[in-house]
Amino acid sequence: MSSPSGFGINNHVPSHLLQNDLLCLVPVDVPQQTKLCSSFSSVRVPVSPFHLYSRSNIPTPIMKRALCASLSLLAAAVAQQVGTTEQEVHPKMTWKKCSSGGSCSTVNGEVVIDGNWRWIHNIGGYENCYSGNKWTNVCSTNADCATKCAMEGAKYSETYGVSTSGDALTLKFVQQNSSGKNVGSRMYLMNGSDKYQMFTLKNNEFAFDVDLSTVECGMNSALYFVPMKEDGGMSTEPNNKAGAKYGTGYCDAQCARDLKFIGGKGNIEGWQPSSTDSSAGIGAQGACCAEIDIWESNKNAFAFTPHPCENNEYHVCTEPNCGGTYADDRYGGGCDANGCDYNPYRMGNPDFYGPGKTIDTNRKFTVISRFENNRNYQILMQDGVAHRIPGPKFEGLEGETGELNEQFCTDQFTIFDERNRFNEVGGWSQLNAAYDIPMVLVMSIWSDHFANMLWLDSTYPPEKAGQPGSARGPCPADGGDPNGVVNQYPNAKVIWSNIRFGPIGSTYQVD
Repeated sequence: MSSPSGFGINNHVPSHLLQNDLLCLVPVDVPQQTKLCSSFSSVRVPVSPFHLYSRSNIPTPIMKRALCASLSLLAAAVAQQVGTTEQEVHPKMTWKKCSSGGSCSTVNGEVVIDGNWRWIHNIGGYENCYSGNKWTNVCSTNADCATKCAMEGAKYSETYGVSTSGDALTLKFVQQNSSGKNVGSRMYLMNGSDKYQMFTLKNNEFAFDVDLSTVECGMNSALYFVPMKEDGGMSTEPNNKAGAKYGTGYCDAQCARDLKFIGGKGNIEGWQPSSTDSSAGIGAQGACCAEIDIWESNKNAFAFTPHPCENNEYHVCTEPNCGGTYADDRYGGGCDANGCDYNPYRMGNPDFYGPGKTIDTNRKFTVISRFENNRNYQILMQDGVAHRIPGPKFEGLEGETGELNEQFCTDQFTIFDERNRFNEVGGWSQLNAAYDIPMVLVMSIWSDHFANMLWLDSTYPPEKAGQPGSARGPCPADGGDPNGVVNQYPNAKVIWSNIRFGPIGSTYQVD
């Protein structure tokens, strides 16, 4: 049990109440708090998230009983690890659940921002646990941070540039706010206020509309699925009392190490601040799981990329056994960090997608993704016309239309002279297994401090320029610097809308 001084009481209570007075401390949300401290009611001072009552010369037995009761309540509050300065109110967003035959019903949902974006401060006070891209001295170990730091509620529009209207979610790339500016966001669809909405992809399809007309080179408006825990980890992580309501429990196939909290603990041990990102860094631990990237995109290029893992479920790694982005050995973990991707530009079809092209990215369009056993494919719709993604143009890669299947996900790596990490972690057997796991929908916009998004929209890797598969989009090979992108495109935003989910053929009757 932490002592009251650990909550910064000495910084917030008038000194004359701490000299010779007897105190009763009660959380503000406890019913009938005045009755609990009736013997102390001569003076009341608000000490967020508590009310403190004081009266001199209270008999010792009464004082002991009241103080013990107060401290037991205080201990319960310690375990919450949720701030009280800003109430958490999720933006509302509707979507449609469809059934065989094409009938769809509206679901009233909401969205939450990832906990990594939130203000994290000492419990009961206002001192930052994390400032800039570094941890402060509020906590010193992973376990210590989990018990001493609280996540605060979010001002979605004002702080993060996130807003909803009906079935639409708008994510601004840059949002100026009272603390400076916020860059990017990562949002999750909710089922009520404290659970994520779960989707099982096997033999189903997922459709959405997107307007990315201002999302330029070097940015990624991404929509994807990961098997996060429905409650954000609360039921299995004793120190995690924030849960899905506050956006905890993220994981991906990169074994994300930039998370401040992983597996219900902090990630302070071994933390390395980024040399280019003033708000980010990486710790020694990572959060791993399968990742189904339905849509990674800007207005110039897109990719559809599933990533299986040897263990598809949420699990925690410790370097050097994480792999993925920023690892010394990208393939050192149990997940496929690269995935099996289909990018039509990379497959030799530069005229299909982009401003003024077959799919004109200056205007809104629809993406339908279908998940059959051993086969995934997409249909894009615009102006009422359905378009199958064109097939690859390289000898040795077969298919009149673009799709992901066992043959493609073997031949691609041979033709492009790349390591087949996809098959190393289990290939389609593991991917099919991943599609049976309930997953969380992620909607985001971000810039890339590792590879300047060249892997999505330009030539990558640069040393393979001119070789098959190296041209991934029309963006300049020397572009994509994230700080430059922020300054050049401060008004960029993505709008996700008209989400539909159901059995294959239920969201739209197209082939």
